[in-house]
Amino acid sequence: MWRDRWFAVAVIGAVLSCLACLTPLAVVVAAIGLGAWTGHVDLILLPVLIAFVVFAVYRARVAGRRAP
Repeated sequence: MWRDRWFAVAVIGAVLSCLACLTPLAVVVAAIGLGAWTGHVDLILLPVLIAFVVFAVYRARVAGRRAP
């Protein structure tokens, strides 16, 4: 399962989108003058996070079926 590149991409994507949701990245973005954009960041990041988590679960199940 750990050689499945798509699974690795899904896990890395989920971690990065989770970090973008939970860290004070929004404060940094607001500090450089993009404060109006930070209100809409959840509209993009939460669906991306959900998609990566679903994809990781799917790839784990597919790899689990192939393993002897």
